[in-house]
Amino acid sequence: MKLTSYTNYALRTLQLAAVHHPALVRVEDVASIHSLAKPHVRKVVHELGRAGLLETQRGRNGGFRLALPAESIVVGDVVRLTEVSLDVVECFNPETNTCPLIGVCKLSRAMQQATAAFMSVLDDLTLADISSNRVQLLNRIAPLHAMDEMSFGRVPASSKDRQ
Repeated sequence: MKLTSYTNYALRTLQLAAVHHPALVRVEDVASIHSLAKPHVRKVVHELGRAGLLETQRGRNGGFRLALPAESIVVGDVVRLTEVSLDVVECFNPETNTCPLIGVCKLSRAMQQATAAFMSVLDDLTLADISSNRVQLLNRIAPLHAMDEMSFGRVPASSKDRQ
């Protein structure tokens, strides 16, 4: 099974937000680190914001951060949100199916089981899990992106009080 680039961008955006939480992350940062086009990242951030996964802040010092704890964001849910379809083969969709073997095909059943197993693994994985190696991720990102103090050091005032 292959996920779309859009889903990959969404997961990378969330992962970066988790690694830098509670600081704001900019669209430009995600685009630079992962060599993505800014319009694609903006679209992802917008959808993740509408879904309640990211909190966005407009303006010169704007950006985005996680709207929920990383432990409560399930990777499988993000995949379901961002993938148009999880139909691995044509016969999964009764509206577009042209296969005469529907209902008796053992291959179709196996593909359904494989898809369910794939999603089961992702349903057991949270954003906290994929960002738990924060130091290693940051060390890998640093050479890829010349981060200045203003880029990732923007912690909201309310969070500064908690530190």
